[in-house]
Amino acid sequence: MRRRPRRPWPPDLPRPSAGAILRPDGRGAGSVAAEAGTYDFIITGAGSAGCVLAARLSESGRHRVLLLEAGGPDSSPWIHVPMGYAKTFVDPRVNWKFDSEPEAALNNRVMYQPRGKVLGGTSSINGMIYMRGHAADYDQWRQLGNEGWDYESVLPYFRKAEDNERGEDRYHGAGGPLRVSNQPYEWEIAKILLEACQQAGIPFNPDFNGARQEGCGYYQTTTKDRRRWSTAAAYLRMARQRPNLVIRTHAHATRVLFEGSRAVAVEFRTPNALEVARAGREVIVSGGVYGSPQLLQLSGVGPAQHLTDMGIGVVRDMPGVGSNLQDHFNTYCTYRISRNLSLNALHYSVAHRMVSGARYALFRSGPMSGNGMYVGALVRSDKRLDRPDLQFNISAWSTIDRTAAGIVSHPFPGISISPVHLAPEGRGTVRLRGKDPLAPPEIRFNFLRSERDMQVMIAGVRIARSIALQHALQMLMVAETAPGVAVRTDDEIAADIRQRGVSNLHPVGTCGMGSGPMAVVDPRLRVHGMAGLRVVDASIMPVIIAGNTNAPTIMIAEKAADMIQEDARAAA
Repeated sequence: MRRRPRRPWPPDLPRPSAGAILRPDGRGAGSVAAEAGTYDFIITGAGSAGCVLAARLSESGRHRVLLLEAGGPDSSPWIHVPMGYAKTFVDPRVNWKFDSEPEAALNNRVMYQPRGKVLGGTSSINGMIYMRGHAADYDQWRQLGNEGWDYESVLPYFRKAEDNERGEDRYHGAGGPLRVSNQPYEWEIAKILLEACQQAGIPFNPDFNGARQEGCGYYQTTTKDRRRWSTAAAYLRMARQRPNLVIRTHAHATRVLFEGSRAVAVEFRTPNALEVARAGREVIVSGGVYGSPQLLQLSGVGPAQHLTDMGIGVVRDMPGVGSNLQDHFNTYCTYRISRNLSLNALHYSVAHRMVSGARYALFRSGPMSGNGMYVGALVRSDKRLDRPDLQFNISAWSTIDRTAAGIVSHPFPGISISPVHLAPEGRGTVRLRGKDPLAPPEIRFNFLRSERDMQVMIAGVRIARSIALQHALQMLMVAETAPGVAVRTDDEIAADIRQRGVSNLHPVGTCGMGSGPMAVVDPRLRVHGMAGLRVVDASIMPVIIAGNTNAPTIMIAEKAADMIQEDARAAA
């Protein structure tokens, strides 16, 4: 293999002496950066995409790969217990705990945004539901000019990643790194909820990721042997033994450095030093929907006026960096039930927690071995639509609140039926607050600015109530605890949605793929107008998919890894 010539030290950083260490004043006067070596590929972010890339780009042994992660190792036991995500949801040791700006259409409420700050990223703290979206979502990406991203082109990468408990077929893979499992038990409440959906006229669907998406059925999860199977577990556990892969935790990427229009290095901060690593081939930005646009903007790639306002020199004016933010939106219909079949007791009963903890520790059984979201349904709010635009997460718990302060369950048995809008019209932004690379980004969603978005959510609440009214659930039903029986008209439902509705935590799109003036990356995920720079994560989605976003993010990284290696071979 022909080696690229060693690139000079980036001209905008002081040249260090050997082993130079950053003073506590960061990049202030007199501070210098320590040289961290040269690699073929530097990946900024060890999240759902970054772990996949690190494993795939290092597996041949031909490339030296550096993986940078701002958080720490995935050593918290709560990460690996499926029901432990109720803990990681608010744990600042593994969670960035971002907040949005006040949302005007939601009574100026702030939307809490938990994002993984740990190996595995958000795949280490999410709800583990394995959902790919609708086939037409990817065909739409192709129709927008993104060649190679139609459903038939991405399906092999879903299959490549997958080790599905149900085995291999046209839609599913076996033997891949990512274990996809059925629910660990036939929970009684899950069977009741599924029966109620069918009584409401929603047909049973044995596989949301198979021949069709519409219908109701059991969710599969990214778990293995009743433990969370994040991308850190699936992809890094074996790969980290390779001598050509270096993983640096507590290493926060602060800038990509350029020579002209070519990315040549990454500056990153550790607890004691500012360091710079050189990239012989490519810098791959994989910081997620918030971290990726933030890093590009800090590096001078983004909307020129915004960068100038922040005091950052413009390397390339790209208005699309940090634009096109999209997320699913949801609300909750909660119900008190008469039998102790829900998971609320894990919150309000010490005895129940102790018994459940012992069952899991000794036998990996009981309620802590699952994710509590056993059943889902995908439906169309309007029968004239060509695919579902509502997803119902039907959960074996009910909560008073889910915020940065924690998840608080009702002090009695309850369930939730949560309508999620899958095709929102709202678009938001991610921007810098200033030059400090450690400051959280400014996040604006612009939820429910569209009348269409509100009308779909109102339809979702009415469908949720129709499920709750079915015979299978009426045998258990005590009361609707939210919105409550006093909320009946469309205006009343809309007011409740504005007061209680929240982000569904599926943000995408802030470094969108395409060819127009707002596109950030091309169909090979190379940043337009820049050399040696790609973005690989959920931020490249031009349009949000109809379903949970973790599985598509892993697919994106699998496909990107092939493209990156093809380009490296062509350049050799």
